Amino acid sequence: DLEYQVFVFPQETKASHVLVRAKPEKPLQNFTVCLRSYTDLTRPHSLFSYATKAQDNEILLFKPKPGEYRFYVGGRYVSFSIPNSIAESEHVCAGWESTTGIVGFWFNGKPWPRKGLQRGYTVGAEAAIVLGQEQDTFGGGFDAQQSFVGEISDVYMWDTGLTNSEVKAAM
Repeated sequence: DLEYQVFVFPQETKASHVLVRAKPEKPLQNFTVCLRSYTDLTRPHSLFSYATKAQDNEILLFKPKPGEYRFYVGGRYVSFSIPNSIAESEHVCAGWESTTGIVGFWFNGKPWPRKGLQRGYTVGAEAAIVLGQEQDTFGGGFDAQQSFVGEISDVYMWDTGLTNSEVKAAM
């Protein structure tokens, strides 16, 4: 339970990260991830990385540059363009369902146009979940140039899709 917790990543490093210990009971057919971040980074950085032994980018929320988020499922991704914010925190939610492959993305509580990704795929259950670093191997393989510097808070993950009103409640 990460409610009311703020993780501060004070500097670029390949060592600083938060390991979230979660053991899904079964492979994921649907899920939603939400979090709030606050940073002035302009280089690529990772926010949320869910890796399995078979796939390092099983689920990844990655920001390659200001104004863009990439959301990965099973090593493939879709991109979402967002407004550049100046000195504001950003709340993002991304959800996916296997049967349709539909990805939902919300930025600061507002839905973006849905996209398709990995229809019929199943996300593995045995996972290492890391905040602030992108995993190139299961639970490791970090690169300082992809590390997050700033604050991450309000981290939630559900094994279901959320409605617009549920995303606003999570925000």
